[in-house]
Amino acid sequence: MPQAVLNGTVIAEAPESDVLHIEGNVYFPPSSVKSEYLAESPTPYTCPWKGECQYFTVLDPSTSQSYQDRAWSYPHPYPTAFDRVGADFSDYVAFWKEVQVS
Repeated sequence: MPQAVLNGTVIAEAPESDVLHIEGNVYFPPSSVKSEYLAESPTPYTCPWKGECQYFTVLDPSTSQSYQDRAWSYPHPYPTAFDRVGADFSDYVAFWKEVQVS
């Protein structure tokens, strides 16, 4: 079962059948993400084919440290992106750097 873990804290976990793999990243369904560890970031970004991105700062409860822009999602992807991915990935969350996905 894929997990996103930061310093031993599981931030997201879902069965393989529920996650999406997009451009080498694992995207977790919104219901599998512990939102108390995420805070919306003001960093702007728009992917040319997926649409406007929402970045998140990931909060580490074990150290009270925060990691800016270590998670992201696409709240309203372009409709053409659904065809490219093969699924609706609205609000699915991906992680990088300090957040280990396995």
